[in-house]
Amino acid sequence: MANAKATTTKSTKAAAGAKLRVRLFKSPNGCTARHRLSVRALGLRKLNDVRELTDSPSVRGLINQVSYLVRIEEGA
Repeated sequence: MANAKATTTKSTKAAAGAKLRVRLFKSPNGCTARHRLSVRALGLRKLNDVRELTDSPSVRGLINQVSYLVRIEEGA
């Protein structure tokens, strides 16, 4: 189990510079206010707007919250 933790730490450090391309493909109109704020926090304003964000737990959490509104392209 100690090896698994060491591997996770190494992969996290290696992926620190990883980027995600996030595209808003569905309108946040009619969604909860909290989800609209999450979309704005990702830097997305209009439909088909694309942002390149660093891969971090906080960004992944925002994406997970509004996964039905955005599409993710890894390895950008």
